[in-house]
Amino acid sequence: MQAAHYYGQKDVRIEDIETRAVGETAVRIEVDACGICGSDLHEYAAGPISVPSETPHPLSQETAPVRMGHEFSGTVTEVGTEVVDLEVGDAVVVNPVLSCGNCRYCRAGEYHTCEAVGFIGLSGGDGGFAESVVVDTQHVVPLGDDVPIEHGALVEPLSVGLHAVRRSEVQAGDSVAVFGSGPIGLAVIQCARAAGAGRIYVSEPRQARRERAIACGANEVIDPSSTDAVEYVTTQTDGGADVTFEVAGVEASFNAAVQSTKRGGTATVVSTSEAEIRTDVNQLVLGERTVTGSLAYLAGPRSEEEFGRVIDMLADGRLDPEPLVTDRISLEALVEDGFEQLLDPESEHVKILVKPNE
Repeated sequence: MQAAHYYGQKDVRIEDIETRAVGETAVRIEVDACGICGSDLHEYAAGPISVPSETPHPLSQETAPVRMGHEFSGTVTEVGTEVVDLEVGDAVVVNPVLSCGNCRYCRAGEYHTCEAVGFIGLSGGDGGFAESVVVDTQHVVPLGDDVPIEHGALVEPLSVGLHAVRRSEVQAGDSVAVFGSGPIGLAVIQCARAAGAGRIYVSEPRQARRERAIACGANEVIDPSSTDAVEYVTTQTDGGADVTFEVAGVEASFNAAVQSTKRGGTATVVSTSEAEIRTDVNQLVLGERTVTGSLAYLAGPRSEEEFGRVIDMLADGRLDPEPLVTDRISLEALVEDGFEQLLDPESEHVKILVKPNE
């Protein structure tokens, strides 16, 4: 079968490989769709960052080349001898977080903040840019019958948005400002709207993404290249939004998010950054603003908690994955029509799904 392997910066190869045997507590999944994530783009353009290059990852014991792809869904085609809660034919999604289970954070149930945390498709394991994968059932969450299998590939990024909204403690009626409307920004917008947020403002330089922000539930969009987003948000909200989200990973958007937050409000940072970010701590201290980080979603034995909530919201229509998806491509086209398109600053793409078996 074919799978995508990360060898290094700008070096991703589609290769023929042997399929792995299914262990006692594992299942084989035929991949229906796998989304290209911003983390994948960071690795391709500037990595290795999370991919282990010289020292093996402590949980996977792998180094590059590793199989890529961590936002995926598919159908179970084989089950291990000890698997009792999944059957051949089940539609499923994969929670890719790797955790040790032994550190203080895992013992407290916060598996996604494990001291050795990793991700299938970045740190090792069977990544989803492949025709099939073998994963332990701890990572597998049933999709059910009410959500199309392809939409299951959006459960992972939507869970990032859900976790961030929960971390922010946004309340019904709160004003919200989101800085960046890539896939995770759009997920945050939808989850904030589902949580009952009041007026939602979005700052995004790309017109196509501003349009998709409106489709996802934003009330007003701002082009920060022509309008001072901080001035606009603080003016419209009588001094600052109750809750802001930074989802772009650059210094300008981080500082704008903090400065757009009301005194006593919360800025939640969902992005990671390739460079150090400088900020004025007086904005935090003098305004008693809180900055909260948000990493991924609940995982390990809790894999189904937030993934399950997202699946329920997809099933009943509170979340809509279609505004996020801008293209579907073959596995062979991953680099040229996937990575390179999403890295093009003039591109209108947001989320590209790879269909390995089409």
